[in-house]
Amino acid sequence: MRSILAFGDSLTWGADPATGLRHPASAQWPRVLEAGLVGVRVQADGVGGRTTCRDDDAGAAPRNGAKALPVALSAQMPLDLVILMLGTNDLKPVHGGMALSAQAGMRRLAEIVATFPYKPRSAVPKLLIVAPPPCGPNAAGARLPEESRKLAPLYHQLATELGAGFFDAGTVAQASAVDGVHLDAANTAALGRALIGPVTALLA
Repeated sequence: MRSILAFGDSLTWGADPATGLRHPASAQWPRVLEAGLVGVRVQADGVGGRTTCRDDDAGAAPRNGAKALPVALSAQMPLDLVILMLGTNDLKPVHGGMALSAQAGMRRLAEIVATFPYKPRSAVPKLLIVAPPPCGPNAAGARLPEESRKLAPLYHQLATELGAGFFDAGTVAQASAVDGVHLDAANTAALGRALIGPVTALLA
């Protein structure tokens, strides 16, 4: 059985923009992805409000991805692949609101994946960087839609530099008109289906 860590925020957790509750498992993209793979388990670690590397203690749980990722790697290793989809929350004004800052944070997460002391040390997983869908014009939290549209090219540039996989979620999913940030059930399921091909190729 091969193993994948899907590490992200509320988009990975499966937040329903209409209710704030969680989509059923059949519509959560990590579960949809897992269902489309053979002999692979997808471990989903999504926390609402999680950033790439910025402290935010305003929620019920710590939200700094750079501090949480080593814990997740420790708990889930050995891993064949780590999928990182973060950055939307870095666009909140309290965190600077800039896509370049999110790219810098994603770079730090990639460094953590590459240098973590795995057991065995040689068991370094592959990496897939996923750019979240751009925010809508009514984006909650005062996120700037124009900055969110910069995430995909910046993440693609980073993935190319690092030799990592890349996928632009905005090519298959779009933020709900309800809050301009989260995905409805159809869109988050579509993301899971779209990732089956890229993930299969990375695991080959």
